[in-house]
Amino acid sequence: MAKPDDRSDNVEKLQEMVQDTIGNLEEAESYLDEHADEISATEKSDIEAKNERRRESISGFRSEIRDEANAGE
Repeated sequence: MAKPDDRSDNVEKLQEMVQDTIGNLEEAESYLDEHADEISATEKSDIEAKNERRRESISGFRSEIRDEANAGE
């Protein structure tokens, strides 16, 4: 038997995911600032690309949060 769909804490989980992703993004940017002259262009490019994907994820999470909040009303 399938479990019922419990969405009661989706917004909270999504908000935690946003905060975690922002923390990872800021940590990566700090790393780039501190080690800019020590890392290769490839590593810098990889980190910047990953941060761009993080920004996209944050935007998606926020959109889901709005959808969940509206569904709960």
